[in-house]
Amino acid sequence: MATQKKIDTVTELTDKLSRAKTFVLADYRGLKHKQLEELHKLLKKSGGEFVVAKNRLFKRALGDKAKELESHLHETTALLFNYADEVAPLKELLKFFKIAGFGKAKAGVFGGQLFSEADVTRLSTIPPRQTLLAQLAGQLNAPIQGLHYAMNWNLQKLVYGLNAIVENKK
Repeated sequence: MATQKKIDTVTELTDKLSRAKTFVLADYRGLKHKQLEELHKLLKKSGGEFVVAKNRLFKRALGDKAKELESHLHETTALLFNYADEVAPLKELLKFFKIAGFGKAKAGVFGGQLFSEADVTRLSTIPPRQTLLAQLAGQLNAPIQGLHYAMNWNLQKLVYGLNAIVENKK
């Protein structure tokens, strides 16, 4: 029989899944309680939320997606919900796991597509959104700057040539 606490937990997880842009399944085995508290605070600052619950409750909250993630929902599992930035909380999580020496990402769902552990780890190496936008702006501006310098160089060459003629006539 389902208790009210379990029903509330499933409802809360379903709500978080609907609000999250992406989510990552993680194995947190080996982390101490103090470390988990520190991880919760760290992830909250970067726009994510780390939730630990029973796998059965995750399956119920996931609904149709549970079949895809069935192989990853075993042993200890936690969900990292990313609400604002898709990658920043993931970077923080994997960095924390590396420093602590425990934990790993099992799988992730980005844009409705399932990503393996290797894919999730590779995604965490992507630069922050602001850096990517700055790089894009620089790439878009490069041809215009190149044209400007080319046009400017021709004018400078003309001025240098005219100055040389003036100097020779003196």
